[in-house]
Amino acid sequence: MKPLIIPDEEIEITAIRAQGAGGQNINKVSNAAHLRFDIRASSLPEAVKSRLLAMRDHRISVTQGTIVIKAQRTRSLEKNREDAIARLHVLVNRAAPEPVSRKPTRPTAGSVRKRIENKIQRSRLKALRGKVEE
Repeated sequence: MKPLIIPDEEIEITAIRAQGAGGQNINKVSNAAHLRFDIRASSLPEAVKSRLLAMRDHRISVTQGTIVIKAQRTRSLEKNREDAIARLHVLVNRAAPEPVSRKPTRPTAGSVRKRIENKIQRSRLKALRGKVEE
């Protein structure tokens, strides 16, 4: 399946101050990217939207139906913006493929026979653990 394309108009990115080390620059420059993506209002196919909303990921707000990603790995705002968009694409493309339904199978005759033989052997071993009669 080809990767889904998300239009730039559907992604909202704001610059915020990053946490952590940064020296004198940390209090003056906003270099972390805060990405918001509304799943329900997006142009994604309905099946992908429902799988995204069903995912158990801390970045997805189930009540609001939005994905929130905070990128602050680098000191560059542009690189953090690219990182946030890349992480959004990974998350969406993980939900894109339709899950393969499992076909129920039956155990083979050999595996059933082996299981029964192991049970019989285990039963005989445990029977030997009983009280010793004199």
